[in-house]
Amino acid sequence: MADKKDLEKAKAEWQKLADEIRKHDKAYYEEDAPHISDGEYDALRQRLLQLEAEFPTLATADSPSQKVSGASSGRFPKSRHKQPMLSLDNAFTDEDVQDFVKRVMKFLGLEDMPAFIAEPKIDGLSANLLYRNGKLVTGATRGDGQVGEDITENLKTLDDIPLEITGAPAEIEIRGEVYMDKNDFAALNKRQLEKDKKPFANPRNAAAGSLRQLDIEITKSRPLRFFAYAAGAVSDDIAETQWDVLQRFSQWGFKVNPLTKKCNSVEEMITHYREIESQRADLPFDIDGVVYKVDHLDFQHRLGAVSRFPRWAIAHKFPAEKAITILRDIEIQVGRTGALTPVARLEPVTVGGVVVSNATLHNEDEIARKDIRIGDAVIIQRAGDVIPQIVEVIKDKRQKNSKTYSFPKTCPVCGSAARREHNTKTEKLDAVRRCTGGLVCPAQAMERLKHFVSRKALDIDGLGAKQIELFYEKDLVREPADIFTLEVRNKNSLTRLENMEGFGKTSIANLFTAINARRTAPLSRFIYALGIRHVGESNARLLARNFGSFEKFAETAKRAHEDEEVRAEFLSIDGIGEVVAEAIINFFAETHNIEALARLMKEISPTPEEEQKTDSPVVGKTIVFTGSLEHMTRDEAKAQALSLGAKVSGSVSKKTDIVVAGPGAGSKLKKAEELGVQTMSESKWREMVGPFL
Repeated sequence: MADKKDLEKAKAEWQKLADEIRKHDKAYYEEDAPHISDGEYDALRQRLLQLEAEFPTLATADSPSQKVSGASSGRFPKSRHKQPMLSLDNAFTDEDVQDFVKRVMKFLGLEDMPAFIAEPKIDGLSANLLYRNGKLVTGATRGDGQVGEDITENLKTLDDIPLEITGAPAEIEIRGEVYMDKNDFAALNKRQLEKDKKPFANPRNAAAGSLRQLDIEITKSRPLRFFAYAAGAVSDDIAETQWDVLQRFSQWGFKVNPLTKKCNSVEEMITHYREIESQRADLPFDIDGVVYKVDHLDFQHRLGAVSRFPRWAIAHKFPAEKAITILRDIEIQVGRTGALTPVARLEPVTVGGVVVSNATLHNEDEIARKDIRIGDAVIIQRAGDVIPQIVEVIKDKRQKNSKTYSFPKTCPVCGSAARREHNTKTEKLDAVRRCTGGLVCPAQAMERLKHFVSRKALDIDGLGAKQIELFYEKDLVREPADIFTLEVRNKNSLTRLENMEGFGKTSIANLFTAINARRTAPLSRFIYALGIRHVGESNARLLARNFGSFEKFAETAKRAHEDEEVRAEFLSIDGIGEVVAEAIINFFAETHNIEALARLMKEISPTPEEEQKTDSPVVGKTIVFTGSLEHMTRDEAKAQALSLGAKVSGSVSKKTDIVVAGPGAGSKLKKAEELGVQTMSESKWREMVGPFL
């Protein structure tokens, strides 16, 4: 079981590392005056990652680990992408690739596998180039996927990026990767050493740092290159397939990766992956896997995206490196939902050039399945080359007196019972054991507050994990509402924050400004910030879109506890199942949650979500699909409706606006006719929404 002293020691080391990394980021990216070598800097970041793997509660939204080095210097203007630049989901095995292809085929309703493009995943920095009337007008980093940093002038210094292109649409976004090849990197480091300057740690860091220089002359002096790999928003179609898009890029003067290949089977995809993997060490650029993309652009459009990832692409990562070490201890961390997370403390060992001293153990079933015991010799690997995990135990090296690990049945923080809930749907126990202490458990209360202010939730600048812990321990902030009353209470306090170590008038003023700026927040962010179990970003957006206001959402959730008809309303929302609905209803059934929310709502006003596709005829309407659809799968039809700003329900009620009925439609169509709900065929639906897709 985790020793509180160890956790406190880890917190102190983590905070010191975080502060030091932020200081070096500022020196390197903003002041162009690095204090340490890139190798020393990398060692600091890796140690931070090791601590966060060992103590997951340290990995808060404001941690340096959650940001790419130099990702936001604050010195470059912001630039919003016309089309989001999404991340890629990962595949680690051949089976993962097969499953990905099956998902694509099922979603599109295809019997034959579509063609895919396979290309090396360059380890560089993504950039988005906007051309208007053939001229480069804006170049930006990916940033958070929606908004990046405007580094146009720096990108214009790259020989691989044309300033003008002929024959392009009136407006087009061209995406690609900025990188530095190995020979140029070696030559750059040689020059750095000759000038008594610090060498760079690796080509990726050198490229990222070079591109974000405030002094354009420094960027111009660095040997940066660019591979174009995709189009973002376009005013007119330029091709029907991804392959042809790349050919157009070549015609316009861009370089595309020569190892890109069109594949017509899973076997071809994996064979090409193996070939690239075998060449990895000899390639002139660093790569960490192969990206597969559906070739046909119409299929890409139909597949769309889920959460942060496109459905039509995936990154097949290269295998993680492995090493053998000794498991010294198993410690338990408690998260904001009460989950007890086991973490392995290891004898430090180097894996892939990084010293690893801890690893995730997932849950007690995983420990039991692998029969992991304290004192065991274990094989570890860095999954995705980042998160360490135990692959297996070397049992012939096991000590004779070793004992089976007994997972704690009580919370190590508050002493409350820790239970595994029974899943009525699967008739099995949940894999995770949870503390039943709720808000009386300090670990949960503090983690909920950290979640509330995190980047994807309320995103309060200057109020991170360190400040939340301090304010919680000093009894200044114990619930979300306290954050917004802190300024008034501080004015009337005899021990004002300005007089506390680490704070000054300016920092406190900036903090209160940031807090007040979040008195209005998008409804989806606010719902996500509440930390309701099973309600992540996607479900929060779904709920915000369906209910429109927090008052309606909360009132419906409260009534659903006693009213089965209202409960059914929750379950009718496409994407909200029994588990999620139960978690929401239970949250609003707790008196202390209702009281805390009442206090919070006096301080903050959630705002409705911006409607998507405002010119669509189905914006805000509730749609039900029933019967067999002949031209698209049910999943595709639902995704299509959602992309047009509609709501999708699984059942018909008086609140339903349109029922799209295909052959075989039964009770839902009958009920729609009884209620006088508008019904239409699939062809009529396609005719109505087609112009807006």
